[in-house]
Amino acid sequence: MSNSNVKILLVDDEPDILEIISYNLSAQGYNVSTANNGLQAIKKAKKEQPHLIILDVMMPEMDGIEACEHIRKIPELQHTLITFLTARGEDYSQVAGFEAGADDYITKPIKPKVLVSKIKSLLRRLNTAPESPSKDLIELENLIIDREAYKIVFEGADIILPRKEFELLYLLASKPGKVFKREDILDKIWGNEVVVGGRTIDVHIRKLREKLGDKRFKTIKGVGYKFQNK
Repeated sequence: MSNSNVKILLVDDEPDILEIISYNLSAQGYNVSTANNGLQAIKKAKKEQPHLIILDVMMPEMDGIEACEHIRKIPELQHTLITFLTARGEDYSQVAGFEAGADDYITKPIKPKVLVSKIKSLLRRLNTAPESPSKDLIELENLIIDREAYKIVFEGADIILPRKEFELLYLLASKPGKVFKREDILDKIWGNEVVVGGRTIDVHIRKLREKLGDKRFKTIKGVGYKFQNK
C-alpha cells in the first residue's frame, strides 16, 4: 500500500501539535485529517475509516481513552490501528490506553524523524499478519475463532475484540495447553520493531478474562501464559 492511500486521523487539542505532526506525516505522502477532541474523532473515524488514529489522551469534551473505547465498538473500525500520544512518565495513561483497546503509544515530546519512523513501523502491521497456524478457524468448547472474518463467537453470541486482543487470543487458542513465553508473545503479536512493556500482555490478558472468563487463561509465573480449552 502506497503512502498516499494510507489515511491517518490525528486527534489533539493543541493546534501546534496538530500542525507539526500533520506537516511531517503529509510530507511523507500520507493522507492526514485532524480533529481536536474525542467527539470529533469518533465522527471523523466513522466517516473516513482511517487506517491509523493517533489520539492524544488529555482533551476537552471527551478524552482519548473514552474516544478509543467508543471507536473499538464500531465494527467497521475493528481493524483500524490506534496509538496514543502520552506525556513522558504517564504510565497510568499507557495502561489505560491498552485497556481501552489501543495498539501502541507514542510519548511526547517526540522528534519528527522518530515520529515518522514509529508511524511506519505501526503501519507495517497492516500488511503483515502475525505468525500463526495455517488454519483460519478454531473451534473449541463454546468458542469459535474465525481469523478470516476476524470474528469471535462465544457461547452463541458474537463478540468484537480490539485487534491485539483478537490476535493474542488466536495465538494462545491455536495450541491449547502450550505455554507461550512472554517474549515470544511480544514478538509475534507486537513485533520486535515496536517497544512495549511486558505488562502490556497482562492488560490484554485481563481484558480477555473479563470477556471470556478466568478459567480459559492460566498464568505461568515468571514464564508466560497458556490457554485452557476447559
